[in-house]
Amino acid sequence: MPSLGHTLRELRRSSFTGRDDEVALFRDALGGPGLVFVHGPGGVGKSALLDVFADLAAGKGFDVVRVDARHLALGRGALPVPGDGAPTVLLVDTYELLEPVDDWVRDHYLPSLPESCLVVIAGRRGPGPRWRADPAWRSLTRGVELGNLSPREGLAHLRSQDVPEESHERLLKISRGHPLTLSMVVDAVRRGAEPRSLSDLPGVVGGLLAQIVGEVPSARHRTALEVCALVLVTNEDLLRSLAGDDTGELFAWLRGQVFVAESPYGLHPHDVVRDAVVADLRWRDPARYADLYRRKLAVFHDQVRATATERERLDLMVMTVVLNGSRSRYAALASLPPTMGVRADELHDGDREAVVAMTARWQGREQAGLVAHWLHRQAGAFRVFRDESGAVRGYGACLDLSASDTGVDPGADAMWRHASEHGPPRTGERVRAWRFFLDRDHGQGPSPSLTLFLAWQMLEIILLDDDTAWSLVGAFGDGELWTPALESLGFQAVSGYTTPDGTRFPVFAQDWRRTDVEEYTDLLHANQISGSARAPAEPVLSRPEFADAVRSALRGLHDPVLLRSNPLLRSRIVRQRGRTPTEALREVLDDAVTALKPEFGVLLDRTFLRPVGVQERVAESLHLSFNTYRRHRDKAVAQLTEVLWDRVRR
Repeated sequence: MPSLGHTLRELRRSSFTGRDDEVALFRDALGGPGLVFVHGPGGVGKSALLDVFADLAAGKGFDVVRVDARHLALGRGALPVPGDGAPTVLLVDTYELLEPVDDWVRDHYLPSLPESCLVVIAGRRGPGPRWRADPAWRSLTRGVELGNLSPREGLAHLRSQDVPEESHERLLKISRGHPLTLSMVVDAVRRGAEPRSLSDLPGVVGGLLAQIVGEVPSARHRTALEVCALVLVTNEDLLRSLAGDDTGELFAWLRGQVFVAESPYGLHPHDVVRDAVVADLRWRDPARYADLYRRKLAVFHDQVRATATERERLDLMVMTVVLNGSRSRYAALASLPPTMGVRADELHDGDREAVVAMTARWQGREQAGLVAHWLHRQAGAFRVFRDESGAVRGYGACLDLSASDTGVDPGADAMWRHASEHGPPRTGERVRAWRFFLDRDHGQGPSPSLTLFLAWQMLEIILLDDDTAWSLVGAFGDGELWTPALESLGFQAVSGYTTPDGTRFPVFAQDWRRTDVEEYTDLLHANQISGSARAPAEPVLSRPEFADAVRSALRGLHDPVLLRSNPLLRSRIVRQRGRTPTEALREVLDDAVTALKPEFGVLLDRTFLRPVGVQERVAESLHLSFNTYRRHRDKAVAQLTEVLWDRVRR
C-alpha cells in the first residue's frame, strides 16, 4: 500500500511546472562528477526543484542521498559520506545554514566524496568569492540562479490548480510569478478571498515575510528595510536622509540580504519582498507609512534635481514610473514595460520622415500633416525614442502654445481655448501642451516609448519652471483608458477635440498658478495614502462660473449646508489659510472687502458678512432707497469678484 509520503510526492510532482532549462542542465550533469549550485531567495522553489532532480536521478538508476541542513546538528560529522558503489547524487538543501562551515565543505568534505558523485547544493546565496576564485571549482561548478516563474510557467501552474481563468492575470500580477506567493494567493482565493493586490491579504503578507525575510535584528534595521522597499534604489546617503545618522551598519546589513540586489544606482529589494514590506507597513502602521512616504517624495525630488544630466534624470524617472506603474490599479499605468535600451533623444536630421510616416500609419494622413506642421513650427518641442541601433522607435511632443498658434490644429486649438477661457496666461507665462505621442510598433499601447513619454512628463513637473501657467495633455486617443489614470495624477479632464479621422481625444489640464508643485506633490501623496482617486484640489472655473461661486458664497456664508458644495472652498487662497474651509472662506471675503471703497465695504459687511437683517432693513440703515441699495449691492459684489479673481490668478 502506498505511504502518505508517496501520495504527497505524487501531488507535488503533478503541481510542478516550468523550470525546463534547469531540469535540462541537471540531466546533462548526470553521470559525471561536479557540482550544481542552485541559489535564489526564499520561496522561489529550490526545494521543489530538488524534488524533481531526485526523481530524475532515481529514474536513471542513481542512488539519491538527500540532506536538509535544517535537520542537521552543525558540525563536521553531520553530512553523509556516500559509498563507493553505484553512482550517487547528493542533494544538500538549505545550504545557507551551513555557511559557517562553508570553507570546510569546499576544501575538505566535497573533495573526499567519490568521483562518481554528483553534488547539488541549494541555498539562498550563490557560491561565495572563494568558490569563484578557485579555477578548479569554477570548472566543475554549474550555477543555477533560480528566479520567478515566467508568465507561461505561472499560467501553467494556475491551470494545474484548477484556478478559474478569469483570475489568472490578476493573480500573476499580485504574485509577480514568485512560486511561494502564488501558492499562498491561490490558497487564499480557494478560501473565498478576492484580492486586487497583496495588501488585501495581510495573512499572506505575514507568512511571506516570515519565510523570505525572517527575523529583523532591531527597529532600526526594520526602518532601513522599509526605506529600501519604499524608495526606488537605496544608497547610504539616501538612507541617512530617511533613517537618521550612523547608517553605515544598516546599509551593510541590507547589502548582505539575499533578497536585496545591487544596481549601478544602489540597492533594491526583490519585487515580491518590496510589495510585502510595503503592504505590511501600510496595514501595521498607517501613520508611519504616510510619514515615510511623504519624506520619500521630498528626498526623491531633491535627488532628481541634483542629478547632473537630463539623461540621468530621465533614467531615474523611468525606473520610478515602471515601479509605481507595476503597483497601480489603473490599466493605463499598470503595464508599462522597462525601456529595454530605448532612450529619449533630440530630433536629428532624417528623423522627421520616420515621425511623419509612423503617424500616417497609425493615425492617418491628416494627423501626419499636423505633425509635419508642428515639426516645421516647433521642432524643439519633439523628442524621439531611439532603439539601440539609433532607429526612431517612437516620438512625443510638448508644444509651447500661444494665440498665434491657433487655427490649424484642432488639438492645439482645444488646449489653448481651455487655458484662455479658464485662466489666460499673463505676459511671460507659458502654456505647455503634450500634443503628440506614438510608438512605431505599438501605437499608443504599452511600449518602451510610452514609458519614456510618461517619464518625460513627470520629470517636467518635478523641474517645473516658475513661468509655466498650464500643463495640458491631449496626446491620448483612448479616453476611457486614460481618464482615471491622469486624474489620479492630478490632471482634470476638461474638454476634448476630434481629429480629422474622427477619433475623439480628451484634454486634461493642470493650472500651476492654483496648485504649485509642492501642493501637487502633497495631493499625490494623499492619493497614494488613501488608495483612491482624489477630487481635484481646485476647480478650474471660467470667469462667469467664478462670479456665480462668489455670489453663492455670499448668500450661503452662514448656512453650512448651502456652503458645503461651493467650489471656492477648494481654492488655494482658502486652503492655504490653515483653518477649516468655511472659516477660511469667511476670512478671505473679509480681507477682500477691505480692498473696496469704504461705502461698498460697509454695504457688503451689513448684507452678507455680518448681516443686520433683511436687505430692506440694510437699505434703511444706509439711508438708501431699496432700488438704489440694490444697484450699489450689485456693484459691490462685482468689485469684490474682481478682487478675488485677481488673487486666485496670482
